[in-house]
Amino acid sequence: MKFTIYQESRPGKRPSNQDRIAYCYSRDALLMVIADGMGGHLHGEVAAQIAAQYITQTFQREAQPVVQDPVLFLSHVMTNAHHAILDYAFDKHLPEAPRTTTVVCLIQNGLAHWAHAGDSRLYLIRNGEVEAQTKDHSRVQLMMDQGLLDAEGAAQHPGRNRIYSCLGGNHAPQIEFSRPTPLYSGDVLLLCTDGVWGPLGTEELVKRYTAPKNLMKETPRVLDAAEVAAGAHADNLSLISLVWHDDFAEELPEVVSTQTMAVSSFTTQMESFDRSVGSGSPDLSDEEIEQAIREINVAIKKFSSS
Repeated sequence: MKFTIYQESRPGKRPSNQDRIAYCYSRDALLMVIADGMGGHLHGEVAAQIAAQYITQTFQREAQPVVQDPVLFLSHVMTNAHHAILDYAFDKHLPEAPRTTTVVCLIQNGLAHWAHAGDSRLYLIRNGEVEAQTKDHSRVQLMMDQGLLDAEGAAQHPGRNRIYSCLGGNHAPQIEFSRPTPLYSGDVLLLCTDGVWGPLGTEELVKRYTAPKNLMKETPRVLDAAEVAAGAHADNLSLISLVWHDDFAEELPEVVSTQTMAVSSFTTQMESFDRSVGSGSPDLSDEEIEQAIREINVAIKKFSSS
């Protein structure tokens, strides 16, 4: 595999960042995860962290060096992450389990497979057009499907952030799966939370990622533009961007080539709890973060052999 990939998450104008993003790859398979947590003090972050961490760790166990059944893998990691969040809420005696939107994309054998719950999105952009896109699990999207709202009305609708499917919460998630989708050199895959696609819109995202010359520079600019467009109420913003290269692509410094990786090795990048400046969690003490990390690991461990 050869690809260029970049990820970044920002708190926007919110006091904490409840988004989590991660990518991980073996020699022959690549996983990307994005999660937008919803809940009170700390709990939304925990739900998103459980989803991203559990899904990534399961990939590391099962991609040897590829996942045997991509659809089955996506189904059980999403379902088990949901139950791990419920288990965390039960142990904490929470009146309601925290929730998170989730998009997971698995690439192997030149095919992309993805699954999602909620209104975080995946876009596949090819030759300046949207080749494929997830459909939001939101009330507004249902109204658009029924012809009751157009895109302009949806953008202004007071219930535009209400979703009917997610991991966690009081209801089982409605998980939607893609068909296996072949990738071609120059294809762009974007995974983003509503803090990115909401202020910019699909047309602007496609325009900015049509034949991007430098993914590492363009993605921060996209996040800058989304934050400016959202103004004083900017939500958390998270984006994973990838450009796919075929085996004969010109080698560039930022291009990842997995050809020489050992079969059993993995490379992982994951956003997690961070006390550094700009981390987006200034209201959490070190003790709260350390306790949350311990509880997350306990919740994940119970489902790690499932």
